[in-house]
Amino acid sequence: MSVDSSFYVYALKDPRSSPALPFYIGKGTGTRSFDHLTKPDSTRKGLRIQEIQASGANVLVSRLVDSLTEQQAMKLEAELIASFGTIDTGGLLTNSVLPSGLGKKARKSVVLPSGTKEKAQLGLALLKESVLELAKANPKGISNSDAASLLGLRSDYGGGSKDYLSYSVIGILMREGKLARDESSRKHIARVE
Repeated sequence: MSVDSSFYVYALKDPRSSPALPFYIGKGTGTRSFDHLTKPDSTRKGLRIQEIQASGANVLVSRLVDSLTEQQAMKLEAELIASFGTIDTGGLLTNSVLPSGLGKKARKSVVLPSGTKEKAQLGLALLKESVLELAKANPKGISNSDAASLLGLRSDYGGGSKDYLSYSVIGILMREGKLARDESSRKHIARVE
C-alpha cells in the first residue's frame, strides 16, 4: 500500500507590501491553492483577494512545502497558522479557525501562549469533521459512546468523565445545526445539507 504524498501547504500573499506578507495559509492537492482566486467568496480571505485584484495587483501563491501526506500537511498548516496568528488574535491571517461567540473571555490568572488557541481550534475543526463523517456514514445515527470508542476519544481518567470530549464535540455540532438528536433512539443523526 503506497502512501498518498500529494498534499502541499501554501500561502496566499499580498504583493502590495514589501516583503509580500501572507494573509492565508492552506493545504491541498492539485490546483487547490489557485481555486481561491477564480471565485473569491465573501469570507475575509475572499474579500482580501477581491481587494488585491481591484487594486490591479495579483495575489502571490507560494507553495511552501510539497510531497506531504495529508496528516503532515494538516500539522504544518496548524503550526504556520499558530505562528502567524489570525486577525482575531492580532495576527496576519484571514484564516477563520475560531468559533464565533465562545471562549473569547480573557482570564487574567491564565497565560495563553501565542498560537495555542489557533492550534486548539484547528484540532476542534478536525474532531467535528470526523464525528460528522461518522454520523453521515450511519444514517440511523450514532451514540456518544460510538463516537468516543470508534474515534479513540475515550479517556482513561478515573473521575467518571471518560466520554466528555465526544459529548462536547457532538454538542457543538448540534448547536451548529449539523447534528440532530433522535429522542426515541437517543442517537445523533447528521442533518442533510
